[in-house]
Amino acid sequence: MFRFFTQGKWLYWSWAGSFIILFSLWFQVQIDVKINNWFGQFYDMIQKALSAPNSITIEEYWASLFSFITLAAIYVGVAVVVGFFTSHYLFRWRTAMVEWYHSVYDRARKIEGASQRVQEDTIKFSRIMETLGTSLIEAVMLLIEFTPILFGLSIGIPIFFFGDWEYGLITGALIWSIGGTLFLVGLGIILRLVGVEYDLQKQEAAYRKILVIAEDDGNIRPKRIDELFDDVRKIHFLSYLRYLYFNIGRIAYLQANVLSAYVFLAPAIVAGVVTLGVMQQIIRAFGRVEGSLQYLFRAWPTIIELASVYKRLREFENKIEKNIQDEKTGIVR
Repeated sequence: MFRFFTQGKWLYWSWAGSFIILFSLWFQVQIDVKINNWFGQFYDMIQKALSAPNSITIEEYWASLFSFITLAAIYVGVAVVVGFFTSHYLFRWRTAMVEWYHSVYDRARKIEGASQRVQEDTIKFSRIMETLGTSLIEAVMLLIEFTPILFGLSIGIPIFFFGDWEYGLITGALIWSIGGTLFLVGLGIILRLVGVEYDLQKQEAAYRKILVIAEDDGNIRPKRIDELFDDVRKIHFLSYLRYLYFNIGRIAYLQANVLSAYVFLAPAIVAGVVTLGVMQQIIRAFGRVEGSLQYLFRAWPTIIELASVYKRLREFENKIEKNIQDEKTGIVR
């Protein structure tokens, strides 16, 4: 799967492409930081205008909105270009995988589900990586950039439970986010979601294979096909039930998450020690830090799917390599 980064043919695309994606995501995060600063200035201006009529001019108001439009346009432009380039980058990664599978397909064709691995799982792998990979990198960059910002904004502000401790807001974000992530990971392990997804794909592959064989072999009994579909139905129903339990915890946490920043800022808001602009900056920075720390939580269903795809492709490649090794040693299978 990772020959894309070692084969001479793909070295330029793999390493230069990775650098371009990383730099573009870093630039996006820098624009996001500037937008966060804009929120503070804009809402302070709004507060000033509401508390003292005619204290700002209409020109100042329009100029502030125009500055946001400029930042947003740059952010959108970079995001679109990054998405376009990432799609091409990952299709080339898929091409590197598929070319190797094609070169050894004589050894792979007898492996159960070989066609599904080469066609379906490679495209799933590239599509999941397109969203999951870039969002992971962006989450790390956001955490690095916004943690110092959140720390600077929270100095001297009373925080719920932590009082005047200068690290209270960051600690609160850590406890809430990491606690939720650990809860979700633990729930996923208990419910064995990765294993269920893997079993589901294996049952679907077996059912698909028997249907293909039945097209050319009239001796395949309908009862055998029905039995395999019963297995497919059972694993699907088990999957629905497991995800029902999982989503109860996941959705409940995400709904409570909306209020987390306001809960920690409650003493400061009630005491009136923060301006509207500073509050907006803190809430937005808190959301960025919290969102980065909650990356596993939010992406967990997709991570489960990726883990299942990786497991199938890794197993497929191991079988191919074993067949190649058997040929070299003269073992006929």
